[in-house]
Amino acid sequence: MFHKAFWRDAGERAAATFAEVLVPILAADGANLLSLDWPTTLGLAATGAALSVAKSVAAARVGDRGTASLVSSGRHARD
Repeated sequence: MFHKAFWRDAGERAAATFAEVLVPILAADGANLLSLDWPTTLGLAATGAALSVAKSVAAARVGDRGTASLVSSGRHARD
């Protein structure tokens, strides 16, 4: 968790989650970008990103060392 690669991985996952929450809200019912409740919309997406970071931190000791993944690639088992 104290590696640059971990935080790059966690940041990528958080950015993807942010977009995965934001895009459906923007697409829902033909949302008008000018009348959209931006604080709520961005707050929901930011909450998703924060939860993604929390999951990455929780996964730090589960998957491959230095990554934010819960899944192990099995590489370290052969080392």
